[in-house]
Amino acid sequence: MSATPSKEPSVPGTSSLREQRRVVMATIVGTTVEWYDFFIYAAAAGLVFADLFFKPAGTQFAQILSFITVGISFLFRPVGAFIAGHLGDRYGRRVVLMLTLVMMGVATTLVGVLPTHTTIGLAAPILLILLRILQGVSAGGEWGGAALLAVEHAPKHKRGLFGAGPQVGVPLGLLLASGVMALMAQIAPGEAFHTWGWRVPFLFSVVLIGVGYYIRRRVEESPVYEEIAERQHQAQMPIVQLFRKHSPLVLVAALVFAGNNAVGYMTTGGYIQRYATDPKGPLALETSPVLWAVTGSAVTWLISTAVAGWASDHLGRRTTYIVGWVLQLVGVLSLFPLVNTGNIGLLFLGLAILTIGLGFTYGPQASLYTELFPASIRFSGVSISYALGAILGGAFAPTIAQALVQATGGTSAVTWYLAGMTAVGLLATLILRDRSGIPLGPDHEAEQSEGYFQGQKPAYASAPAN
Repeated sequence: MSATPSKEPSVPGTSSLREQRRVVMATIVGTTVEWYDFFIYAAAAGLVFADLFFKPAGTQFAQILSFITVGISFLFRPVGAFIAGHLGDRYGRRVVLMLTLVMMGVATTLVGVLPTHTTIGLAAPILLILLRILQGVSAGGEWGGAALLAVEHAPKHKRGLFGAGPQVGVPLGLLLASGVMALMAQIAPGEAFHTWGWRVPFLFSVVLIGVGYYIRRRVEESPVYEEIAERQHQAQMPIVQLFRKHSPLVLVAALVFAGNNAVGYMTTGGYIQRYATDPKGPLALETSPVLWAVTGSAVTWLISTAVAGWASDHLGRRTTYIVGWVLQLVGVLSLFPLVNTGNIGLLFLGLAILTIGLGFTYGPQASLYTELFPASIRFSGVSISYALGAILGGAFAPTIAQALVQATGGTSAVTWYLAGMTAVGLLATLILRDRSGIPLGPDHEAEQSEGYFQGQKPAYASAPAN
């Protein structure tokens, strides 16, 4: 390992206060735009895509096919994660974030102008699926870069708070997506929404992408990567090294996210929206009030996510997660009893309770993942763990929920499924050691490469900074 240079621009936390604020803003805005694009697709899949693109398959199967297209994109997230991980570890975090933002925006805008099955037949669902796959590839590369850029710029005692930046972008994306969808459902109600109203949120993505691109291009590269590049310590084959040395860690980290993601996709995947508004379902509520309730729950999710990031700097990542899993289980058990009342206020309450737990099992994730993996393969590690967790968790959660309700005639089986996924996340968390405060720079690769499981002796002094 070469000697430390005279200046240390790469020690995490040495960025200027102005640059740190700019990084946080860039990660929040960028991930908000990315997930707005991702979530308006899921909302449209629950509300209109079954009729517009899959109607020949029959009423019930058409809806399952529509939700399957939501899940298909997750299968391609690892492709995006592998590509972005390699590029991010070899060429930097910032360039990857620019590419993923543009890719997502192009795919989303094209969905907004896509002809339906009535117009071009089978080509319509095929093109829809291809565009959703492109969204999946983009999403697979987006999160890892945003997480690392935020956490690697952060002071050691504020990694959880800074890392909550890209995490907050997800509920902000849901808030924006649901809000715009709800607004269009009011401006163009009924058949008008079905005909053209749903397209406007997709086309609005052009404006958001422009804003996100402008903000991100003004952000400096991660100081950790700058040090890696200066010392020419880039891994030649980061993904090969990751799986050869850290496969068990990737799996456990993926299971942590899976426990959160499966539950979160009850709303972000469009399932609750469809269940509550289905005209042939038990509730048959109006679309606009349900979308506003989901929008309101995005606010509680946003707040709890930010609070959890801050709390993890004081309690440690692991303890914050454990509290979160307990809160998430409470939310899971109360969700459908409240939703099934058919009362919009109680539906919102059920979603709000659920999102408190979701925030506490999501807010610390960026800092947790960043502190788990060695510097030279960190982008690959966090991106691939995140993508695999998305497949194991949220990819087909709406499809599974829809199939369980159709098979059993009720929602009890869905509750048990979500409770089981919460237990998986808790067990995975208990396996991990809290590594809050571990040095992130390339001088500490040996320390970063061991001691991440309970029972292993860490080569560093770990303690949450107060």
